[in-house]
Amino acid sequence: MAKPLTDSERQKQISVRGIAGLGDVAEVRKSFNRHLHFTLVKDRNVATPRDYFFALAHTVRDHLVGRWIRTQQHYYERDPKRIYYLSLEFYMGRTLQNTMVNLGLQTACDEATYQLGLDLEELEEIEEDAGLGNGGLGRLAACFLDSMATLGLAAYGYGIRYEFGIFNQKIVNGWQVEEADDWLRYGNPWEKARPEYMLPVHFYGRVEHTPNGVLWLDTQVVLAMPYDTPVPGYKNNTVNTMRLWSAKAPNDFKLKDFNVGDYIEAVLDRNLAENISRVLYPNDNFFEGKELRLKQEYFVVAATLQDIIRRFKSSKFGCRDPVRTCFETFPDKVAIQLNDTHPALSIPELMRILVDVEKVDWDKAWEITKKTCAYTNHTVLPEALERWPVSMFEKLLPRHLEIIYAINQRHLDHVAALFPGDVDRLRRMSVIEEGDCKRINMAHLCVIGSHAVNGVARIHSEIVKQSVFKDFYELEPEKFQNKTNGITPRRWLLLCNPGLAEIIVERIGEGFLTDLSQLKKLLSLVDDEAFIRDVAKVKQENKLKFSAQLEKEYKVKINPASMFDVHVKRIHEYKRQLLNCLHIITLYNRIKKDPTKTFVPRTVMIGGKAAPGYHMAKMIIKLVTSIGDVVNHDPVVGDRLRVIFLENYRVSLAEKVIPAADLSQQISTAGTEASGTGNMKFMLNGALTIGTMDGANVEMAEEAGEENLFIFGMRVEDVEALDQKGYNAREFYERLPELRQAVDQISSGFFSPKDPDCFKDVVNMLMYHDRFKVFADYEAYIQCQAQVDHLYRTEQRSALDPDVGPIGHQAPGKMQTHVTGSRLHDTVGRACFPTLPA
Repeated sequence: MAKPLTDSERQKQISVRGIAGLGDVAEVRKSFNRHLHFTLVKDRNVATPRDYFFALAHTVRDHLVGRWIRTQQHYYERDPKRIYYLSLEFYMGRTLQNTMVNLGLQTACDEATYQLGLDLEELEEIEEDAGLGNGGLGRLAACFLDSMATLGLAAYGYGIRYEFGIFNQKIVNGWQVEEADDWLRYGNPWEKARPEYMLPVHFYGRVEHTPNGVLWLDTQVVLAMPYDTPVPGYKNNTVNTMRLWSAKAPNDFKLKDFNVGDYIEAVLDRNLAENISRVLYPNDNFFEGKELRLKQEYFVVAATLQDIIRRFKSSKFGCRDPVRTCFETFPDKVAIQLNDTHPALSIPELMRILVDVEKVDWDKAWEITKKTCAYTNHTVLPEALERWPVSMFEKLLPRHLEIIYAINQRHLDHVAALFPGDVDRLRRMSVIEEGDCKRINMAHLCVIGSHAVNGVARIHSEIVKQSVFKDFYELEPEKFQNKTNGITPRRWLLLCNPGLAEIIVERIGEGFLTDLSQLKKLLSLVDDEAFIRDVAKVKQENKLKFSAQLEKEYKVKINPASMFDVHVKRIHEYKRQLLNCLHIITLYNRIKKDPTKTFVPRTVMIGGKAAPGYHMAKMIIKLVTSIGDVVNHDPVVGDRLRVIFLENYRVSLAEKVIPAADLSQQISTAGTEASGTGNMKFMLNGALTIGTMDGANVEMAEEAGEENLFIFGMRVEDVEALDQKGYNAREFYERLPELRQAVDQISSGFFSPKDPDCFKDVVNMLMYHDRFKVFADYEAYIQCQAQVDHLYRTEQRSALDPDVGPIGHQAPGKMQTHVTGSRLHDTVGRACFPTLPA
């Protein structure tokens, strides 16, 4: 394998001669006007703000094109090992600002739009989020693409170009209502359709075993049309590609099945094929065994593998003639990373191509497949693991079912030889789960067919080895690894919090934006009051800006000097938004009980989407909004407590709320959150974390020192011990008066006077079948929140009163910003809590 290039060598290789100077404001203006005129066919008299956004987007895109082409030429010349990141989700958000940041174009565009009488921020707000993901898994994929381009790796993201992404969430009378996310309605300036690379994908049909090999016949064909989106690295001239597939019906689709008179009906039926890429399934950590979803999973895998093999065979830029015909070197040139089990069909599909099409011997094909594929596991929740009915496979993908059976048989033979007579082990380790409805366990298929399996935080990777895949770990321990999730600091600091980034750059330079270990240099500023004051000032400016936005949208007066207590993520029982609700009610009751007492003012913000079919998650949203209705309109409370449900939480909203947050809530039941990346984003932006020892919180606490986070509650072993003993919610309910009062209020209709039984399902779940043990952590959580209040009050006084002493010298929480990847902390968090006067 070729030796990797240094940054300077890479920049020489990918020449930028002939590309316009990025700082040239006049050039940007000229290009903007040209696109307004020639691309959008408008002049300034009739152009709309959206036209201006598109003109700017095309202007910025022009700066990508030369780099994009030259990057791909460079990869063909060097012939490196290529990384293919397969994911059913890419939660990209907006592209304009990120592209300007990575190209170093932001200043020139800002000045050019100002000279044109336009506001850059207003234009950025017009762009639709590319919401092609549900939450952490999809956002991780997006961050990975940015990171790989910045590292100059030959990497490609492959997924589906959903016509409708994650639904838009509206809150109507406190209830979530879903609206379709028609994000492509006005067009997408960043994508380039590639009809010349359209590929056939086969479904249904029958299998015939002939002397010349296996044939898959009488299939229904759907075409996969690729759309390419550029992925620029940070100031390194590398532009990689995300290729998303859109389903198209072939021109003869269904026509041959109809007589002439049914021509119209046959043309209308093309929709059946094209529905494959119509909509993203809006489920996070939940498996929905629908045939359309299985079609989506095979569609992306089949199209992608054809593309990968075409690229492997022809190593000349623009040439499609096969240069390589031997697959011996395939794993040396191709790495396929499976982002969870959704692209698991890559394993049997690669086997089908190698054995049936390329006529490779089975054992050799299996060796190649295993060396090529690697699998990332994202969850330990049993309801999230994919188990497809064999009957569905038999109909939709008959050849793949045969291949999976053959893989499983060889696997079980191997296990049986190592553990003779252990029938129960064979049952546990089989890819095929027997029972009333035979199912294919896709996670088992991934583990068997990959050379590497990773969890996404150290604690998660240990749970994977000790429970979920225990038998597989005993069989091949060397296969199991940990790769703690990470975030891109370009989007999640430089783009969303330029004030903070600027202060850090002033002190230590901008090297940390591509090498986060350089943040260690900030340790020398641990007692630098000027630095800490600057950071606090930026935090307050971010809070003021976000307060104004909240007041405008929610018509609720916000106290910008209050603690911004933020809990944003998908709504799910395991993430325990209900624990947060109980704390809010407890605070409310304390204020009501003793209105003259001094309380630390809090603005609690909870946001996130509930899967449309997840009843309890929707009830949680209704509860949050109902609590807010009572608290926010109680004159006794005043501005000491505010509760806001952030509607339609998405990437572009995260970019606004995260820099303004004082406190980040990461309070899942220990052992349930695989990693979390929101926790990292908040810490990178100087928010302090209150959380359980779960997911990446464990490593964050290790790096910062546990005393610098607000850690509370049960550890994994405590949860296991409670499971052994038997969790009895009523014990906690009877023992803790404040908990009992809060639960009784929810139960009696205090927060839903017009419908007193509204929350009976929530109370019933908490009391009798709460898998995530909310009551067991309530007392520790309330006490920990009191520590948060104490520190906030102390830091506030020290920020205002020089006699109290230097800001941030009281632990816990005096310094921490976790940056995964380098797993490092800096001092930014110290200045989070001294809130300057509004």
